[in-house]
Amino acid sequence: MIDEKSYNEWTAAFNPTSTYKGSWDKNAKILFIGIDKDGVAGGMVSRIKENMSNKFISIEHLGFVKGDKEITSGVEVKGWAGALENYTFKSINGNTLLSIDMDSNEDFKAYFSETWPKALAILKTISEK
Repeated sequence: MIDEKSYNEWTAAFNPTSTYKGSWDKNAKILFIGIDKDGVAGGMVSRIKENMSNKFISIEHLGFVKGDKEITSGVEVKGWAGALENYTFKSINGNTLLSIDMDSNEDFKAYFSETWPKALAILKTISEK
């Protein structure tokens, strides 16, 4: 799920150019980025708050990436700074149940409600190979 090849594959549901730069180690900075319709890099500046292999990953979003700039303060970031995205893995009868809890503002609710199921369907296919 977090190796670069499979990450890029399942997160393509959010942006066909989705990738990350950084480390999944606890407390490491990581950038989640993609190229927008105008050819400009954008995404999230984040920190891996926790990474317990095959059990739990917590990502704390700190700000935005716009082009070559990391924006981690100001009005634009206020609604996102400190938002968490948590992945919990539970083994059930030899299978893995993935639960995702994510802080989001109301502006993105419809987008995530539509896009997460697509991303998770791709991730399920990858996981079952």
